[in-house]
Amino acid sequence: MPTRQELQAALSPFGLVLRGGWRPTADEVLPSLPSSPSSPSSPSGQAPAVVWMVGVAGSGFWPLFKASAFFQDGLPDPLDRWSRHVGEALAQRWGGLALFPFGPPPYHPFQTWAARAEPLQASPLMLRMHATYGLWHAYRFALALPSIATADLAQSSPPEATVATDNTRTIPTDICVACDGQPCLAACPVQAFSQGGFQLQACVNHVHQPAGQACHQNGCQSRQACPQGTPYRYHREHQQFHMQAFLASHPPVPTGMGPV
Repeated sequence: MPTRQELQAALSPFGLVLRGGWRPTADEVLPSLPSSPSSPSSPSGQAPAVVWMVGVAGSGFWPLFKASAFFQDGLPDPLDRWSRHVGEALAQRWGGLALFPFGPPPYHPFQTWAARAEPLQASPLMLRMHATYGLWHAYRFALALPSIATADLAQSSPPEATVATDNTRTIPTDICVACDGQPCLAACPVQAFSQGGFQLQACVNHVHQPAGQACHQNGCQSRQACPQGTPYRYHREHQQFHMQAFLASHPPVPTGMGPV
């Protein structure tokens, strides 16, 4: 079974980052693993011994994804299809299962899983705050594997503990609460973020209009205003890609009309 270092080495050619892992408890219900051709003795329906979270930090993966056939074929959901291609190939290599934060139900609790793999905090923008990456990170898939390497297992006790990671530092204070003035909230042109939640339609309507071109071309202005993790801020083209996908799935609603 691969060590953490071997997993990261396999992910690096795709610009992906191993974000950490966690060991399921006996009472957790996860999809069963397939029987492995490389390990015929492994029982069919085996429960995962470890779940590794895989994602991006900044735009390091972007040139590699952009050069892929998935980006260039003009078909819908290129990033999801690329992620599925990479994740399923790696899962098959080690007799495991790739799990994704997109696609049809059942939906997997990726935010909960991510918080078990590494220190994260909530933010006013409904995105998870990371001490190093700020808001400029994401999770593309998880690898559920049938066993864990001894070197990683030794650093993960009791069984439900987080698997050893390169980023083991905890976040001692709430970064967003301690942030002077919380410029992310003031930066939104339509005050879509508040204690009451995210005003989705206000955001969507604004970005679809000429007045929302700054958001459309440069990405969410509130996210841009966050002072945390600025070295990992997504490249402009990367941000435009996500904004276009967001707008494609959220059409504007004419003023004065409610939900239909």
